[in-house]
Amino acid sequence: MKKIKIFLGLGSNVGNKINNIQKAIILLSEKIQDIQVAKFYESKAVGYENQENFINTAIKGYTDLDIKSLFEFTKDVEKKVGRIFRFKWGPREIDIDILFYDNLIYKDSNIEIPHPRIVERDFVLKPLLDLEPDFIHPVLKKSIKQLYDELKDKSIIKEI
Repeated sequence: MKKIKIFLGLGSNVGNKINNIQKAIILLSEKIQDIQVAKFYESKAVGYENQENFINTAIKGYTDLDIKSLFEFTKDVEKKVGRIFRFKWGPREIDIDILFYDNLIYKDSNIEIPHPRIVERDFVLKPLLDLEPDFIHPVLKKSIKQLYDELKDKSIIKEI
């Protein structure tokens, strides 16, 4: 089967945040090849703001998993890292989002690709900018760089 280029967003704001993300990347490498990791960024929480700051990054890699299998795999990795579901937008040991699955546009009850809130979040766009600034958003037909340049609200505090 053909290898598909994917981008995943990773974030943590509970426990040893950087260690949680690094552990997730190691586990993800079992089924994702040629992983490139963006810089790490500290950012304010979005949605429910009364919680610790997040550490965020993104990875680019290649997989032969179909979209549903990739989704299940990322949820399994979250469990292995120790994620406990508290409430929507609540604190989390690890959060792994599928941002892009090549140029696929897909939606079901669990998955929406491209991730619908990419364009609102600098803590997603900035790591993507590190990885592939010229990648074109398949719905908006704009590059990651264009989307980042157009973003008004910024929640990144600093690069780690």
